[in-house]
Amino acid sequence: MARVIRQRPMNWVERLYIFEAIRGLWTTLKHAARGLFRYEELPTISYPEGQPEVRRTYRAKHRLMLRADGTPRCVACGMCAAACPAHCIYIEATASDDPRIEKKVKRFDIDHLTCVFCGLCVEACPVDALRMDTKEIIFEHRTRDEFVANLQTLTSWNPKDYPDDAQSQVAPGGTKNAEARKVWGMEVKN
Repeated sequence: MARVIRQRPMNWVERLYIFEAIRGLWTTLKHAARGLFRYEELPTISYPEGQPEVRRTYRAKHRLMLRADGTPRCVACGMCAAACPAHCIYIEATASDDPRIEKKVKRFDIDHLTCVFCGLCVEACPVDALRMDTKEIIFEHRTRDEFVANLQTLTSWNPKDYPDDAQSQVAPGGTKNAEARKVWGMEVKN
């Protein structure tokens, strides 16, 4: 059943519209005067000196998670590339040396010029190898080729930037790396 909302009829002053236009102009003048005389109170950020606060849940630049030995967690299944609506992910697989892992990634490229940052690739990853939690939202490069993030740039992140994430601390340089290497049966170098 449709819900009917009854509006009260306009009186003759409102039908002239001139008074409503003057009210709108008065509001605009108040905001303009606030910007001229009380600039400090405006809710703006002086960019680039001040950077906006970016939450960890914001879909920013991608990163590939690392195992305890420093290799990417990606098993080259191709589900992220299949889920991507922009078709900006390119993956090549190769056989893994570790008998516990069938395949490993040989080439992993993400073209950030065509990426729509929807996060479907992150949701599709079955081993949680791909994340978009870097808080890096500024893309500035001189050539189009530099917008393509390859395997090296996707894995060059520091575990100290993610202190609350337990999986990031397993990577080399993290606080839980020595424990993870013992679990995986790797020698621990001090």
